[in-house]
Amino acid sequence: MILTVTLNAAIDRTIAVPNFRLGQRHRAVETRSTAGGKGVNVARALRLLGKPVIAAGLAGGATGTRLVEQLRAESVLAEFTRIAGESRTNLAVIDPTSGEQTEINDRGPDVSAEEIELFVERLLYLAQGASACVLAGSVPPGTPDDLYARLVVALRGLGVLTVLDAAGEQMRAGLRAGPAVVAPNVVEAEEAVGHEFNDADDLALGLTGLLEMGAGEAIITTETGCVAIVGEGAERRRLEARIEQLEPVATVGSGDSFLAGYVAARHEGAAPGECLALGVACGAESTQHFGAGTLDRREAERLLGRVEVSELEIPAGVP
Repeated sequence: MILTVTLNAAIDRTIAVPNFRLGQRHRAVETRSTAGGKGVNVARALRLLGKPVIAAGLAGGATGTRLVEQLRAESVLAEFTRIAGESRTNLAVIDPTSGEQTEINDRGPDVSAEEIELFVERLLYLAQGASACVLAGSVPPGTPDDLYARLVVALRGLGVLTVLDAAGEQMRAGLRAGPAVVAPNVVEAEEAVGHEFNDADDLALGLTGLLEMGAGEAIITTETGCVAIVGEGAERRRLEARIEQLEPVATVGSGDSFLAGYVAARHEGAAPGECLALGVACGAESTQHFGAGTLDRREAERLLGRVEVSELEIPAGVP
């Protein structure tokens, strides 16, 4: 079983508005509401890839009830801990004429220490039957800065592979705890290591920085694919996986679909390059759909043939 954790789950509403302009009145041509949050999107994509997955996290109020019901309607097993606050609602506005996308994400409900402890207890119980756990996304107000770090340590003690995709202090503290894999996008990686990436050499240094901060393996997702340093010791390799960009319908959640493809392949024991390639194919395929974490498994497998994986020189001093 694969677990995903979404501490700040939401109902994600996506609206298509042609020629969107701030300060103007518009009429939407398409709208869709789905259960969301990074971990939820990963769980949905894993389910569409045919992998056994449980989505865990925090959910509260009528919005929380609705998101759990939506997941179950999609045949995604959902084990959410109830909280007193109302789960958030996020909005994404997509302009189909330009491809531009505007996202407005709510901060989320305040959570108590007691609610956090109840969630941790429940997650570690579920983890006894899991091989991997994806810790992804933002956290609601009131969450300790080191919660992901605490979960990384506890899950490792149970022999569970931990994959971390977060930002800010949760990412920095999580890195110090030594997750098996971190998979931020470029902006999140820049924030974690403290400098911008202007070229391929900067990306390589970014990967090295993530390893030095504590990650076992590091992946940075980009607009055209990803770069990664995988393996341990003498088996360390720096890989790049790329695909020619598709004309997108929407890019919301494409990074989450990448993560689902990567974890799905790793769950099956695939080689590192194959894991990255499936991740890139899933991320690209998901941009052809209106709604985060949505993909067509057959189309993703077809796109695998268009993913180019190359091996690059490892920078000096990589731990």
